[in-house]
Amino acid sequence: MKIVAVLCLLLAALPAIAQVSALPAPITTDPPEDKASPATMDQLILPSHGSLLNGLIYEAEGAGPHPVVILLHGFPGYEQNLDLAQSIRRAGWDVVFFHYRGSWGSQGKFSFANSIEDTQAAIDWVRDPKNAQKYRMDPAKIVLIGHSMGGFMAAAGGANDTKVMAVGMLAAWNIGLDAKRSAAHPNERKKELAAEIQPLAGCTADSLFAEMTAHADDLDYNRFAPKLKDRPVLVISTNDALRPLNELFADTMKKAGAQHLTYEHVSTDHGFNDHRIALEVLVLNWLDGLSK
Repeated sequence: MKIVAVLCLLLAALPAIAQVSALPAPITTDPPEDKASPATMDQLILPSHGSLLNGLIYEAEGAGPHPVVILLHGFPGYEQNLDLAQSIRRAGWDVVFFHYRGSWGSQGKFSFANSIEDTQAAIDWVRDPKNAQKYRMDPAKIVLIGHSMGGFMAAAGGANDTKVMAVGMLAAWNIGLDAKRSAAHPNERKKELAAEIQPLAGCTADSLFAEMTAHADDLDYNRFAPKLKDRPVLVISTNDALRPLNELFADTMKKAGAQHLTYEHVSTDHGFNDHRIALEVLVLNWLDGLSK
């Protein structure tokens, strides 16, 4: 009877064992120690248009040079995905993370236009030869990955800079289409914006909604499809209100002739709160495929 009981327990555990064995190694395993070039974390003070932005850089183990992920947070950035940053670093990538102007103590005023400029400032910072040498970065291999509003910023950054290697969009917010769909109930949308802007400076719900409305076409990430169609793009949707917009973007990319589009859906909430490992698996597998 004891043997039968043990066998039953083992059989019951098989799905879990299989699941763990299928995980990419960087999720479960630290890299071999490299005393000459260890993994480090350093403060990042990123200059952008006269302001200094708060951030950090996770430097991967090994002599490098390492490919780089610039990880872009959303609006206002409560979920910062730093667990994802750690896994990406264990996979051999440097990860640059920063707060846009006027957010989380960074200097300046927050706006969507400023955030687009700040994203380019981060790209330029990685390409600076002094920074690339100091942090063992490969400036020719930059990938932008963003969550929510950061997904829009990743798409915009990739569209504006053709040397960006690839773009990842996680439950990405289409700011422009949101503005157009909110036109019929502006006060309700402003109230939602007002509830989220505590960590932001230099803006109000009225100013942000006015910017969204005045630049709705420019802030529609579907217009970036022609400029992104020849590069790898990862789109991950969730069970949130943005899913139809993510699906529309994937369709727009296909119609534009995209040959390197990866679309995935995760059955979870906007912040991937109960599917963090699933998110890491999808992102790490996609990044691994970029080098093949």
